[in-house]
Amino acid sequence: MSSSSLPSSSPSKSALAVYGWDGGWEAEFARFAGQGLLPGRVVRVDRGLCDVVTAEGVVRADTEFVVPRDPMKVVCTGDWVAVDPEERDPRYVRSLLPRRTSFVRSTSSKRSEGQILAANVDHAVIAVSLAADLDLGRIERFLALAWESGAQPVVVLTKADLVPDAATTAHLVSDVETAAPGVQVLAVSAEQGHGIDVLGALLDGTSVLLGQSGAGKSTLANALLGADVMHVHAVRDVDGKGRHTTTTRNLLVLPTGGVLIDTPGLRGVGLFDAEAGVGQVFSEIEALAQECRFHDCAHDAEPGCAVLAALDDGTLPPRRLDSYRKLLRENQRLAARTDARLRDEMRRVWKMRGAQGRAAMEAKRGRLG
Repeated sequence: MSSSSLPSSSPSKSALAVYGWDGGWEAEFARFAGQGLLPGRVVRVDRGLCDVVTAEGVVRADTEFVVPRDPMKVVCTGDWVAVDPEERDPRYVRSLLPRRTSFVRSTSSKRSEGQILAANVDHAVIAVSLAADLDLGRIERFLALAWESGAQPVVVLTKADLVPDAATTAHLVSDVETAAPGVQVLAVSAEQGHGIDVLGALLDGTSVLLGQSGAGKSTLANALLGADVMHVHAVRDVDGKGRHTTTTRNLLVLPTGGVLIDTPGLRGVGLFDAEAGVGQVFSEIEALAQECRFHDCAHDAEPGCAVLAALDDGTLPPRRLDSYRKLLRENQRLAARTDARLRDEMRRVWKMRGAQGRAAMEAKRGRLG
């Protein structure tokens, strides 16, 4: 995205309300006002520099003074910051205002670090292409991160014009709804404009657009923006995947109100401290667990397990339970990298379950003998 596609006019301070400025942010900024600093919102970050929209317009600032040891506290698109006034050259971001929400995933490295993708987000729009087979497990993974961030998720099934008929589309929407309790699921066609008005009406405040490469995020962003702001690349026919059209995270003003953060396609979506988010995605399993005979039921082979009972009578699909277990294990493994006490507790539980399994096998052999 070029600098020319960023807002170029000089908005008044009241115009920062378009970007989400409110009384709460005004109060947070008060301690910096006496220092002659300006409030602004980061609309793009690129190699240690960032574009910040202020009352003067969009300014270029260096982030050198806020480079922390904690990677979770780096300057990110969507942050509200205190930045140098116009007379200072070069200009620096001097401080971040406390974030209200943040969308975080684990890094692809083996280190137990998170990567913040967007800050101060109200809605997480998860784009999923209907041009490829639905991967409900991946959708559940995105949803766990979205709920954990503090944002309200919305699942948008893109490229609905490629589905042969309305009945099939309705069936696909229903499948996703079972994997996304409490979440609105919309099928849209950005090419034909179907469903865009409905989606736009949902997105007040700040929204972040997430999904894999080839999910149609840039086309969807252009449809919501009402202009060809984001470049679009064709999807490969061989596997339905796309190239990274968006290479930076950009904050853009929506004509219907609010702002949109577009992000590069995500190949990996690792959980990061998302236990509460996983619980929200699988709320029906969490509710069933409250009815189990034992409060620490592992839903494996315990008597009086309400989760296994629901599995047996068909009210809980096996795929949902498998996905729930997988995401919880992944989240626990990540947390254990930095928490020695948790590592010891996990080892204790594994040993206890192993002993229980061996005892059950011995009892079974005794009965057979």
